Amino acid sequence: MTDENDCHEALLTQQTSLPGADSHGALPCWTPDPELWFAESPASVEDAKALCLPCPLRAQCLAGALERREPWGVWGGQLLVSGAVVAYKRPRGRPRKNPLASSAAA
Repeated sequence: MTDENDCHEALLTQQTSLPGADSHGALPCWTPDPELWFAESPASVEDAKALCLPCPLRAQCLAGALERREPWGVWGGQLLVSGAVVAYKRPRGRPRKNPLASSAAA
């Protein structure tokens, strides 16, 4: 399997040759922190998704990721987990078996 930074770099190389990509600077994913697109924190994942919104290549990016069956990461403004689009990233750890007392009283 390739390193996540290698995958991101390959995608950027492909995308910058597409119409609508004037330069690396025009793409929101061309950042000094490529790990943002593969973040563990749900808040960081939401930040990455928000950066994708104005991107002119968002649809092509998502289509390419689905075609390549990318296992994880933010692609085209969507979060992929196990190669499928999911609405949000769950925080680390197991979900609670019982609701918290404060949420049960509400």
